[in-house]
Amino acid sequence: MSSTSVQACLRNYNMVKYYFQCVNCNQKLDGDEFHYLCPYCAKDNQPGMPPKGILWMKYDYGHAPKTSAFELLQQLLPIQDERSYPPLKVGDTPLYSFQKMNAKELDFDLLIKDDSQNPSYSFKDRASALVSAFAKEKGISTIITASTGNAGSSLACICASQNQKAIILLPESAPVAKLIQVEMYGAELQKIAGNYDLAFDISVELSKAKAWFNRNTAYNPLTIEGKKSVSFEIFDQMKGQIPDMVFVPVGDGVILSAVYKGFEDLLFSGFIDKIPQVCAVQAKGSSNLIDNLNTEQLRFPSSSTLADSIAVDIPRNFYMAKHYLKKYKGDAIIVSDDEIMKASSQMASQFGLFAEPASATAFAGFIKSHHNGEMIKGSQILVLHTGSGLKDVSSAQNYLH
Repeated sequence: MSSTSVQACLRNYNMVKYYFQCVNCNQKLDGDEFHYLCPYCAKDNQPGMPPKGILWMKYDYGHAPKTSAFELLQQLLPIQDERSYPPLKVGDTPLYSFQKMNAKELDFDLLIKDDSQNPSYSFKDRASALVSAFAKEKGISTIITASTGNAGSSLACICASQNQKAIILLPESAPVAKLIQVEMYGAELQKIAGNYDLAFDISVELSKAKAWFNRNTAYNPLTIEGKKSVSFEIFDQMKGQIPDMVFVPVGDGVILSAVYKGFEDLLFSGFIDKIPQVCAVQAKGSSNLIDNLNTEQLRFPSSSTLADSIAVDIPRNFYMAKHYLKKYKGDAIIVSDDEIMKASSQMASQFGLFAEPASATAFAGFIKSHHNGEMIKGSQILVLHTGSGLKDVSSAQNYLH
């Protein structure tokens, strides 16, 4: 969101009015007041279950500009001044094209969107940048978040550049590199003797008690709005085209929903006439979102996977992710930790892209689909690379030995 092309569009900024809409009851809430959750659905939420009342931010697409995708993106974000964004270069990440794999020519185009090139080396910077900019415009100086690692180091990084205070709650089991990142950026780190879900609940209570702005994934609807920018960039970098398939690593379902939301904004604004087939890929030890897509009796056993960034027991954005996968007939793929590490090794050795396990999960899903003969000749297949392998070198080290 800090690319030259985006900033140029912002000079003639005229934000389209937005409102909030509940995923579960479709209730519309006025955008003049900020909402985390739908007040009608959230009051009935139960511990140990995905929250209801997650909100979309919706816009008057009829009043959105039709000149370019980048200009449209800036109209469909709730920021009024380009100077509110962090000075760091967030977004506008490389889109690579590869014609060979395993020394063989491919009969389709393999594209990898490399979001490890963001300031904190993670896709999560897209959300953090928007949350930070929004807080700055509202005069909020302290932002809190719970994280498995990447969202926390991302917020710490962005807040450091914006002179904002970041309070990060991380499980003690988070990779050391991510803990160090948070502290080096000068954020307040609170290690939680428990999992991400406990950290999430504690952060919500703290934000209510202290009136801090909460960045939590899904809980804050701005996280999806920030992450949707990747779909606009893909459309722009492909010169007005979209991929046939997009492989996305999935934990709580927010990146998945954001990819859909971005393409849906383009669809509703008349830039595209269809949504790509989006493939949700989860680790076998943490597949609670996929496992519950086709059942009414929801069950959420404890997760266990080396892909820590997508290791969640309760997929917080379950209902929105399910909505999108069902509406647009997306695919769901589960891969093992061994398949994930083999995929990470292949990305590094063949393409020069070192991916942490969570990011390599998407490539593992692509490999599985490719082996099953699901790629159509001449199609364009995109894999989302969401985080650098340097964030979790211990997993790679264990795999190599």
